[in-house]
Amino acid sequence: MEAYCVKCREKREMADPEAGFNSVGAPVTKGVCSTCGTKMNRMGRTPAHEGLTPPEKETRKPKNHRSGKLVIVESPTKAKTVGRYLGKGFTVKASVGHVRDLLRSQLSVDIENNYQPKYRVPNDKRDIVKEITSAAGKAEDIYLATDPDREGEAIAWHLMEAARIEPERIHRVVFHEITKDAVEEAFSKPRVLDMDLVNAQQARRVLDRIVGYSLSPLLWEKVRSRLSAGRVQTVALRMIVERERDIDAFTPVEYWTIEAEFLQKNVDDAASFVARLARIDNEELSLPDEVTVGRVINDMQTAIYTVDKVKRGERRRKPAAPFTTSTLQQEASRRIGFTAKKTMRIAQELYEGIDIGEGGQTGLITYMRTDSPTVSVVAQQEARTYIEKKYGGDFLPDEAPKYATRAKSAQEAHEAIRPTSVFRSPKHMKEHLSRDQYRLYQLIWQRFVASQMAPAVYDTLTVEIVGRTNNHEYLLRVSGSTIRFYGFLKLYEESKDEDSVENGENQPIPASIAEGQALDLLRLNPEQHFTQPPPRYTEATLVRTLEEYGIGRPSTYAPTLSTIQARGYVFRDDKRLIPTETGILVNDLMVDYFSDLFEYDFTAHMEEDLDEVAEGSREWHSVIDEFYQKFEPDLRHAQVEIPVNKAEPEKVGRNCPECGHELVIRFGRYGKFISCGDFPTCRYTEPWLEKIGVHCPDCEDGDIVLRKTRKGRIFYGCSNYPTCQFNSWKKPIPEKCPQCEGTLVIANKQTVTCIKCEEIFPAAQFPSLDQE
Repeated sequence: MEAYCVKCREKREMADPEAGFNSVGAPVTKGVCSTCGTKMNRMGRTPAHEGLTPPEKETRKPKNHRSGKLVIVESPTKAKTVGRYLGKGFTVKASVGHVRDLLRSQLSVDIENNYQPKYRVPNDKRDIVKEITSAAGKAEDIYLATDPDREGEAIAWHLMEAARIEPERIHRVVFHEITKDAVEEAFSKPRVLDMDLVNAQQARRVLDRIVGYSLSPLLWEKVRSRLSAGRVQTVALRMIVERERDIDAFTPVEYWTIEAEFLQKNVDDAASFVARLARIDNEELSLPDEVTVGRVINDMQTAIYTVDKVKRGERRRKPAAPFTTSTLQQEASRRIGFTAKKTMRIAQELYEGIDIGEGGQTGLITYMRTDSPTVSVVAQQEARTYIEKKYGGDFLPDEAPKYATRAKSAQEAHEAIRPTSVFRSPKHMKEHLSRDQYRLYQLIWQRFVASQMAPAVYDTLTVEIVGRTNNHEYLLRVSGSTIRFYGFLKLYEESKDEDSVENGENQPIPASIAEGQALDLLRLNPEQHFTQPPPRYTEATLVRTLEEYGIGRPSTYAPTLSTIQARGYVFRDDKRLIPTETGILVNDLMVDYFSDLFEYDFTAHMEEDLDEVAEGSREWHSVIDEFYQKFEPDLRHAQVEIPVNKAEPEKVGRNCPECGHELVIRFGRYGKFISCGDFPTCRYTEPWLEKIGVHCPDCEDGDIVLRKTRKGRIFYGCSNYPTCQFNSWKKPIPEKCPQCEGTLVIANKQTVTCIKCEEIFPAAQFPSLDQE
């Protein structure tokens, strides 16, 4: 037997070998060097060890040198706020988001091994994990205080796994607001990790990875690179594309309305009022064209009009519920123009803590990812105290209001989004907040306080007028209301949806109106209308539609909207979401070959399955398997059937100014652009200019083209830029100003304005706008 001799510095034959065991019970052979006599040994079992009994291992109880309490949260800001409330004895560390994820270089899901995910710590998180591991090794107790939802639970589990923390040393603490009372209560009632929530989040991540990493390479192979598809975002894209096609296929239908202006007979100082024609001979109104309207007008002018019915009543308008994630994103979009992504970023800042001069960071709102409008009893009582003190007892309802969720399935039992204290009014917080933080905090604060106030009360009045001629009987109606008690409207009124249409029902009506009164007809006002196509989605209306279908959850709305815009499938124009050519192409391929996967009901059903996993009523691997057994045959079919459509780049008809090769049109992340045909040898590029059919007013040979800022905002400039500096945020139209021949731009849906003389004109008088 040979062993290494430390004196000879090489392997030598061992003399007098003797088999035995060392102090920890491992087999070893001891002897001396056959050349120099130096003691030597060799580890490992040999035939000579057969029959020998190793000594019993000494079990030493390690000394426990651990002390103190370690708290781990997601962000440094949250760490500061929580650390301030916990005080001495606690060390608070931030994981800075997720510390483990699936590998980006591969699928990272073992399909053959029950869909087991393969996680790794990203390179940029290794130092953080090393620091947390070291701190965890020294701490006696470890508290995971990540966010109170599925993603937060998953982050906590990944922290435990990545830092190799024993599960028995883990305490999971959950709070929905970062206040002293909430944090102290949470730490007094720690629990174990909820693996049902963790598995629901794992299932979502694995599902999304399987879909994304299966479909994106298919698009690269069949169409072109840089394309990608996803499980939820493709459904959102489908909604936008289908709405665009509905608009393209829409045919306007002409219809008319007739309004009549009346004056009460024999009433001194009576004011005129307007009523609208509702029925003719007790039949539904049909006024399809000007000829029909002309006949009706001629007959109505000969009618005798009297007040037939007067109905007075009362209407109570209740306040809107406190914000959930989706309603906050919708209202922030409508009222202050925030994208869903921006809304959630600022809400996160308000939740994690702002320095408001109270000795450190203070959490100003409750957790911002929730689909529950419920409010704690403590918060309701505080709001009622504030309302009574500020506005008086009349503005306080007898009982605190209760609100039910409108979502198909509430994910977690969270509270609504509300201020952590109503006594921190926006006015007092303004000096400590940025402009955007202030605007969002004011919105959340006003909505919550208003939700706890008394309803507004209106006096309503509906009048029916009958006009009779020898040939027909005409029924006209007018409705109006006046506010008797402002209630919650004293503080806040929910903004109207961008797609809502004014019905014109609230008209001024003389208070002295009475049944049987005779009326004088002053004039008739016929007006032509055309039915309107369905409006394009805004972020607000798309979030509302996704929620109504049960697609996505509070944590997914903003990322979904951001993704389809970041990939260049959709762009925003005056808040409206418009699909690009690339978006339409991807949508059509996915819907044609994966129709079941991207059905609205199927996607909603998947969300319900994930909810069942979170509730502990389903096993997460079975959810993945049920999905994959349907998905995999469709994938194989698509790989065979989708034709390869990698067309050669379209030529522009000009040569590259740098190398002389032909310029071609390519597609990038943000759509079309012009590139040198000799790429990558020559990297010359220029933007693709989309002309709008208007000549530049500042130069002779330029065309107005659509351009975008770095943040994606659309504006209009000259194709000869930078030689010509013309630009406008508002879209120019081909017609010239009737007053000065200047350039007209679209001011809003109803009007256009001249950028030269600033005169305003009705949009209806310009034919080019009828096509938009």
